[in-house]
Amino acid sequence: MSHDAAALLNDVLRLPENERLELASRLFAQESSVISAQPGVMSGAPVFKGTRVLAQTLIEYLEAGDSIDDFLEGFPSVTREQVIAFLEETKARVLAYAG
Repeated sequence: MSHDAAALLNDVLRLPENERLELASRLFAQESSVISAQPGVMSGAPVFKGTRVLAQTLIEYLEAGDSIDDFLEGFPSVTREQVIAFLEETKARVLAYAG
């Protein structure tokens, strides 16, 4: 992950919970190349496409100070490329939302 993406993610993680939740709902309302939300998969929660791994789980790992490698070790059905694409899409959406 680039330094800018990491800094942006850290800024977002410091937002009050209600602002993080609103931002997340706006971000997930947009189409993603790596995240899907279908009623029959994990009750419609956003997951990495082709898996049952919640996108929220990645965020929780990063919030706890764990690395992407730590996350990938625990969830081998998710690829590094999916994680990077998710973070880059999220970065672009946050910047568009903030601007």
